[in-house]
Amino acid sequence: MPPILEAIHVQKYFGAFQALNDVSLAVSRGEVVCVIGPSGSGKSTLLRCISQLESIDGGVITIDGEIAGFRLRGDSLSPLTDSQIARQRQHVGMVFQRFNLFPHRSVMQNLLEGPVRIQRRPVEDCRREALALLTRVGLAEKADAYPNELSGGQQQRVAIARALAMHPKILLFDEPTSALDPELVGEVLSVMKELALSGMTMVVVTHEIAFCREVADRVVFMDAGAIIAAGTPDDMIVHPQNPRVANFISAVL
Repeated sequence: MPPILEAIHVQKYFGAFQALNDVSLAVSRGEVVCVIGPSGSGKSTLLRCISQLESIDGGVITIDGEIAGFRLRGDSLSPLTDSQIARQRQHVGMVFQRFNLFPHRSVMQNLLEGPVRIQRRPVEDCRREALALLTRVGLAEKADAYPNELSGGQQQRVAIARALAMHPKILLFDEPTSALDPELVGEVLSVMKELALSGMTMVVVTHEIAFCREVADRVVFMDAGAIIAAGTPDDMIVHPQNPRVANFISAVL
């Protein structure tokens, strides 16, 4: 089957700074890809481009065969409208470092916002599904709580449930444990492992090397805006052949 996600020769600039340099990556349906590398290497920028929170300056990104942000007309690409881009974004769930929950809405209201207001699905159907998702992440009893009443780990699990409520084809995680106290990291990684086992397609930017080794189908290493190595967890973490990757893994561990 064709890849569900493909980035082809993607370029991204912020002024004169090149954040992504000729990045190509294909992700198969049901695959878990962990992206590692030093801070500032372009990992988060790549996720933001895939989710169309940032526009790209060269190359192309496709999601399930659709060109992200553009429509092919003859031999040329024409930009999509904002509403068309919003429709495409529904296929890509994004879990951020800082949770990004609506602070003035309850947990249940956070989960209902997208399915009801954007996808216009029946409220009661969405409510039943939201409760099932909260049960899945171990937070059914927190449906009426507000974000400031939750720990960081609980907020991140709500954020994962909120992303799942939109029925995404792929989930992106941008260092989902980096803002958590060490004792809360495990509860979030446990939910992510369950998602991986269920067959969810995931691209995870993380420094959790043990998680990569246990869960990833493939590990990608980025440096200076480029992908410089990729392979199985064994190839990349246990027996890295690339000296830059070996130095990074040694420092992190």
